[in-house]
Amino acid sequence: MSESVSETMSEQTGPADSRGIFSKDLLDACISCGFCLPACPTYALTGQEQSSPRGRITLMRLLETGDLAPDDATLAEESSLCLGCRACETVCPAGVQYGHLLEEWRDEQWSGLKRPWIVRPLLLIANRKWLLRILGLVRRSARKRRRTAPDQPTLMLGCFERGLFPSVSRSIAALDPNLAVDPDQGCCGALHAHNGELEKGRDLARALGVRLPGTIVTTSGGCAAHLADVIGRDRVVEASEWLLKHNADSESRPLRVGLQDSCHLRNGLGVWKEPRDLLGRTATYVELPSAGSCCGAAGTYALVRKKESKAILAKKIAEIEAADLDLVIAVNPGCLRQLQTGLRKAKSRTKAVHIVDYLAQITRQ
Repeated sequence: MSESVSETMSEQTGPADSRGIFSKDLLDACISCGFCLPACPTYALTGQEQSSPRGRITLMRLLETGDLAPDDATLAEESSLCLGCRACETVCPAGVQYGHLLEEWRDEQWSGLKRPWIVRPLLLIANRKWLLRILGLVRRSARKRRRTAPDQPTLMLGCFERGLFPSVSRSIAALDPNLAVDPDQGCCGALHAHNGELEKGRDLARALGVRLPGTIVTTSGGCAAHLADVIGRDRVVEASEWLLKHNADSESRPLRVGLQDSCHLRNGLGVWKEPRDLLGRTATYVELPSAGSCCGAAGTYALVRKKESKAILAKKIAEIEAADLDLVIAVNPGCLRQLQTGLRKAKSRTKAVHIVDYLAQITRQ
């Protein structure tokens, strides 16, 4: 951080004019207590105040009041350095909704040509429903299943999950034949909301909620949290929640399995016990020391901040190796890709799989 920015942060006191970038009630909620610092992965990496949630909220306040110009280098650096994992929310005594603040920050900081170049083509693809449909057809994601009853649940097909991990939708469709599947559905908007197109992201979530009436079952933790935030928690169920209630118990296998939580699923929706219960029924479950902390994937983070992402992942891979696991289970496609990349480079015997692929495989055996 530059000396001028540091001085401005330390001198910031009392109310000032507002630029209307942030929701005032969200910004004012932070009491700068510092409970968030130990929970923040990037603060652990840098040891710098501005790289903590408290420090970033101070930067947001300075941007809001005009004490920092929008093109300030520290603002650009910290808005991209943050993982957006929301671990700080789980320890905050004031209930600060940091994830929403980060979305508002990037909505201003990453608008137009200021958005990281590598994110732009991803958003363009996600905006085109016809392209997502073709992607699903080519990669053979779950086939169309018509709704046969008003209360029939529908499977949400992840945008890039259709191309990267098409077996995931096929697996959950096999595990629950009652799920309806609509290949013409579009993006839920999570990618947009997290990358500087907040209103577009909310619009897409609302449109998906209309397209898929009733209960929506998702296989992506990040999508689940965003969709629930926009259309209501009562309408969104993550796959491990759903299968715990609707899938028959499986016989235990002689496997050692661990879990990597989805940050948004755990920290945003509070879903963490369900996947562990499912895995404990089917194998010897081993709790990894940092299972609840970010793996460094964080949506587009692994593309935008490769160095930091790799540093976070390296510690995770070391833990997995030390645990001598047969499988490490993911509940989010981005986490799955990140873990597979790290394990492959480490030439590890441990394999990373999505929880529904794992459950479908042991059910077939």
